[in-house]
Amino acid sequence: MRNPFLFISIGLILIAGNLAAQEQENRRQFQVETAAREALVFTPAKARSEKTPLVFAFHGHGGTMKNASIAFHLHTLWPEAIVVYPQGVKTPGRLTDPEGKRTGWQARPGTQNDRDLKFFDVMLADLKKEFQVDENRIYATGHSNGGGFTYILWAERSDIFAAMAPSASTRFRELGPLKPKPVLHIAGEGDDLVKFEWQKMTIETLKTLNKTSSAKDWPKGKYCKIYDSTDGPPVVALIHPGGHSYNREAPEAIVAFFKEYPKPVKP
Repeated sequence: MRNPFLFISIGLILIAGNLAAQEQENRRQFQVETAAREALVFTPAKARSEKTPLVFAFHGHGGTMKNASIAFHLHTLWPEAIVVYPQGVKTPGRLTDPEGKRTGWQARPGTQNDRDLKFFDVMLADLKKEFQVDENRIYATGHSNGGGFTYILWAERSDIFAAMAPSASTRFRELGPLKPKPVLHIAGEGDDLVKFEWQKMTIETLKTLNKTSSAKDWPKGKYCKIYDSTDGPPVVALIHPGGHSYNREAPEAIVAFFKEYPKPVKP
């Protein structure tokens, strides 16, 4: 007769082994000048000994790092990567919340004393001290106000990143020129906050920047079209039929896109 306790013990050992291999959630504080800032950081077990991709994911206006980790869930789709969900602080919104009662990110370079750019710099420096961050595979994504901040990072910290994936946002004119870079832009045809027309103009600007050609289906993501370039990086547009809410198809497309586009190897 089989011993049921033996099978239970083996099962518990296997579960424990799987959990040890998965990413560990860690609520971390980062000192940014006189302010203590927070982020939710998921790290794979081998991040201290092996080169590891690094992804920053920024919530929208009024969001939290915890809710972003649930909605984006990039760490579950790419457990081999370090995934950081930073926490925004009270910020006046460009389209809503002019009094700044809700959490968010600076809307343009130079505002709020560049507090969020400084926050990013501190996070990156601290993580690179602790983990073996792969310099060729650092990425940023974000939704709405977090997508706008992704564009700010592209403009102000471009050389750090391999690729970007903004969602439900637009590249405001105040930003400086962007350097060509692989980009996946996510937009809802029914977006009544960050108007779909604005986002289409942004996608056209990105296509011009990257010198892309005509579109074809991108098989790695639902609703995705890729605009390849013979003289630069591609643009992928994920245009879904929904509104301003974060699209549930986006995380898998973002992870597939980031995996496909590390920084080019220099000759």
